[in-house]
Amino acid sequence: METLLEVQEKITPMPRIGDSAPSFQAVTTQGMINFPDDYKGKWVILFSHPADFTPVCTSEFMTFAKLEDKFANTNCKLVGLSIDGLYSHIAWLRTIKDKIEFKGMKNMEVKFPLIEDITMEIAKKYGMIQPGESKTQAVRAVFFIDPHGIIRAVIYYPLSLGRNFDEIYRALIAMQTADEFSVATPADWQPGDDVIVPPAGSCGTAKERVESANGEMECADWFFCTRKLDKKKVLEAVLKN
Repeated sequence: METLLEVQEKITPMPRIGDSAPSFQAVTTQGMINFPDDYKGKWVILFSHPADFTPVCTSEFMTFAKLEDKFANTNCKLVGLSIDGLYSHIAWLRTIKDKIEFKGMKNMEVKFPLIEDITMEIAKKYGMIQPGESKTQAVRAVFFIDPHGIIRAVIYYPLSLGRNFDEIYRALIAMQTADEFSVATPADWQPGDDVIVPPAGSCGTAKERVESANGEMECADWFFCTRKLDKKKVLEAVLKN
């Protein structure tokens, strides 16, 4: 019988925000990849799905295929994963292109890589196998990985719930905006909305900020200050690639 220590040593910690993205080599529908080295200098959305030839996953892959160019315009690549084999992946993606129509989308060709992960090694590295949901399928995980290979955000969905692609895109743009302009984005932020100025780091700065707030910055209190950020300026910054 295994000791508690032996069991713990077998557990792979789930990657967290701020961690380096776990590296791996993998066979995909677009050939071999070395992750994340092949994507240096670019944002990556690495996402998992439970299984090929399933309806929710099919709707998601068609949507990702439709939006691939939109993500590419923000310097972001898409990489999918499931624990099915390469030939299953190829057959499923061909079926999507040849037979499936959904919400006006048809003849959708998936050009981004879909990783083969029969051993579940990669899925386990990224915490995509969650036994409370399924021991044999990956949940719908979404990892946002920045150009330096750092995990910046993680979203998990259960098997039954299709992803919100507007939110995935919004989150990507918001993080890029925060990096570019050294700001934070409030709830439901969209390009063109006011952004949040980071809180003051000292009492003196806080007092000065409130007293000197002008048309460029509005302060409801020392810790809650916003400023305008023109939509055109945001889009010029994030759509520069």
